Amino acid sequence: MATKAKKVTKETIITMFMDYVLENEQVPKTVYKFCKVNAIEESDFYLHFGSIDAIKKGIWDTFYTNTVSVIEKNKEYQEFTNRDKMLTFFYTFFEVLTLNRSYVLFIMDSSSGPFKNLEQLKGLRKNIKEFSKGLIADGNANKSSKITKHNPQLFSEGAWLQTMFLMNFWKSDDSAAFEKTDVAIEKSINTIFDVFDNTPLENILDFGKFLYKETFA
Repeated sequence: MATKAKKVTKETIITMFMDYVLENEQVPKTVYKFCKVNAIEESDFYLHFGSIDAIKKGIWDTFYTNTVSVIEKNKEYQEFTNRDKMLTFFYTFFEVLTLNRSYVLFIMDSSSGPFKNLEQLKGLRKNIKEFSKGLIADGNANKSSKITKHNPQLFSEGAWLQTMFLMNFWKSDDSAAFEKTDVAIEKSINTIFDVFDNTPLENILDFGKFLYKETFA
């Protein structure tokens, strides 16, 4: 009796892809090569991803969706303040990255230009900006004065710059259990929220420079 072929899922393809990249120290050149090495049909690959570039983007999307999935399982999360929601998001996101550290470091090290400009990060950038915009929109809904309301667009750009800053920090972190990264997350988010709570956003002319000047002594 013939053995039924194992179903090829999106998750199994991602796992195969990451293993291929780490074992060969390069991204597969073609879908054909990747599928042949992993003994799967190209048609199964194309059910989930349209190209090699698409799976590279999809991996970062999966990191984000896994983060949100973990967060949403916390029954107390919806009662958190915006500050604590953002802290929870970043703590969880970096836990997900740490589980996949070898792959993430390979991608970061192999990028020829600024990591934040990588094409494969566009989906992650959009997701993180939408997440942070949602937090600010919820916070603004409870504020009657226009003066105290926050600008969602500016805050979301700040959240993305912070993500890039923290990823570069995490990349170089050699502390046990990446404790220094946890401290960096806490200090940077608390500092950012303090700025947004006490400074009119119109006066923050270059939020990116502010982030990159922050030190975590």
